[in-house]
Amino acid sequence: MSTLFKTVAENLLYVLSFLLIIFAMFVIAYVVEKAAKKKAGDTERILTTRKVAVCGVFSAIAAVLMLLEIPLFFAPTFYKLDLSELPILIGSFAFGPVAGVMMEFVKIVLKLFIKGTSTAFVGELANFAVGCSFIMPASIYYLFHKNKKGALVSCAIGTVIITIFGTLFNAVYLLPTFAKLFGMPLEAIIEMGSAVNKFSGSSITSFVIACVAPLNLIKGAVNSLVTLLVYKKVSPIIKEGHVKATAKVKVTTED
Repeated sequence: MSTLFKTVAENLLYVLSFLLIIFAMFVIAYVVEKAAKKKAGDTERILTTRKVAVCGVFSAIAAVLMLLEIPLFFAPTFYKLDLSELPILIGSFAFGPVAGVMMEFVKIVLKLFIKGTSTAFVGELANFAVGCSFIMPASIYYLFHKNKKGALVSCAIGTVIITIFGTLFNAVYLLPTFAKLFGMPLEAIIEMGSAVNKFSGSSITSFVIACVAPLNLIKGAVNSLVTLLVYKKVSPIIKEGHVKATAKVKVTTED
């Protein structure tokens, strides 16, 4: 715990920028979901007590999955695949994009308390921002198209955006920041890519195209496929208590 707080103090400006990104994601998700509810005539709160409780469970599952990293043969060892977006995508389809962003945030917090950070929060920021680039577009589209075709298109949109955003975010911000924080020449990171992937080349552009883009494409595709296979089966279980609780509130209000 003390190590974590020490790391926060040493990288305060970076942590503040991290929190600013989190806040921006919440605002975007809230504005879109509020507009969708208004259009549908839905007066229910975006985050009810039961939604928060269920999202907490999903966040805990996601945090555990985040620790189960799978190394990839085409990327340096600091790039690994995890399936932590799987429970979050399922929860986002059930409860909306605000719940999705909240689960991404809680997942990162739980991971930090369990394991801390070995990347001065660069890895955690990457996971949150890239995760949101997948979860938010998918859940926002599904918010307006809640059917089988909508789920399929949502996952496709999310997979495309996570691939593009994750690649650009690494090239423009994350890799230069990582190199600066650890006093490591950017060229050294690119050479690590070339050592395991002959297509990585000698520039940051070729590096992210060969190493980062496939990682995010696989991540989006796998999470999408599993979600499409299981969501219809688990959705009634997730929503059942919520529907009953909402109905009970309405009956009490009418009485």
